[in-house]
Amino acid sequence: MDLNYTKEEQAFRDEVHSFVRDNLPKDIAGKVLHHKRLVKDDWERWQKILYKKGWVAPNWPKEYGGCAWSPIQQHIFDEECGYLGAPRVMPFGLVMVAPVIQHFGSKWQKEYYLPRILSSEDWWAQGYSEPGSGSDLASLKTKAVRQGDHYVVDGQKTWTTLGQYANMIFCLVRTDSTVKKQEGISFLLVDMKLPGVTVRPIITLDEEHEVNEVFFDNVKVPAENLVGEEGKGWTYAKFLLGHERTGIARVGESKRELEQLKAIAAKQLRNGKPLMEDPRFRDRVTGVEVELMALEITLLRVLSSRTKPGPEASILKIKGTDVQQALTELTMEAMGPYALPFRPEARDAGWHGEPVGPEYAASAAAVYFNYRKTSIYGGSNEIQRNIIAQMVLGL
Repeated sequence: MDLNYTKEEQAFRDEVHSFVRDNLPKDIAGKVLHHKRLVKDDWERWQKILYKKGWVAPNWPKEYGGCAWSPIQQHIFDEECGYLGAPRVMPFGLVMVAPVIQHFGSKWQKEYYLPRILSSEDWWAQGYSEPGSGSDLASLKTKAVRQGDHYVVDGQKTWTTLGQYANMIFCLVRTDSTVKKQEGISFLLVDMKLPGVTVRPIITLDEEHEVNEVFFDNVKVPAENLVGEEGKGWTYAKFLLGHERTGIARVGESKRELEQLKAIAAKQLRNGKPLMEDPRFRDRVTGVEVELMALEITLLRVLSSRTKPGPEASILKIKGTDVQQALTELTMEAMGPYALPFRPEARDAGWHGEPVGPEYAASAAAVYFNYRKTSIYGGSNEIQRNIIAQMVLGL
């Protein structure tokens, strides 16, 4: 692999950098760079700006309204957006369910849902995990019974990220309990405004309403919302998870956080000297930087594959979340006592934490707590190691 960018690729980077710098709303970038709370309008405003430019779906084929960019172009775009403080494009529609619809959906589903995903008219949530069915996802119990021209859905999903904003949810449901558990699962698209759908918040350790429980009580879903074949949902789910785990790597965001960590460690004093001059601390920062470089190269190798993301995406998921968590841990250590937890509501109202330290320290604890989950979502890292052992190493 040639690790040097071509002139054309460097010109593309310059184009992306200039566009994001000039068009990303300053208030949104400020929230991202200072780890403040984002609301639905923040994500939607940025996605609509990208949509108007024609850049909202870098990995989609042109026939569906995407950019059809090369893997290198996609990586450059993600890196520049992350580095400049652009919020992540919500992945549930654009990155997760859209590829499933494109590959396995009906003609009607493609014509109806894909344009609405591009324009942000639909906000999607993911209905995979259930109480007792997380890492062992195939044990899910949410049931869908076919009755004429619709399915009746009963059950519960949990850890539904930003489900409070969603009007659509893609769900794995059990349509046959008499066969092997993986063979009795189907992939269903559910309108969250249907009678019987209830969303309840789960408040996380950083005091955020990011995840939810979703309950289905006798919900009637049109049969035309079944993706592909009944009983093939497990195949579609694995296809989707390959795209999700590739996106979890977040190289651009980690590069930004690494630079911020170095800047903080250069300001914070320990024994009268900048913390970055402490050999032990500097060695740990350097170790994370090396891991991040290796992650980026591995990501490029996966993206350059001619096939869809496979089990090697699990490597990206593990190493990406390892790096993200290590950065939050080192940031907490660099802050020292200034990294005390804070009230998000007070900070949103204008309090900046001057009485207990610099403004940039105010979010350290919340970010640290929030990133504890990264090694669990998208399939826990323990499960990913099993996938690598079996599917990549053949053990």
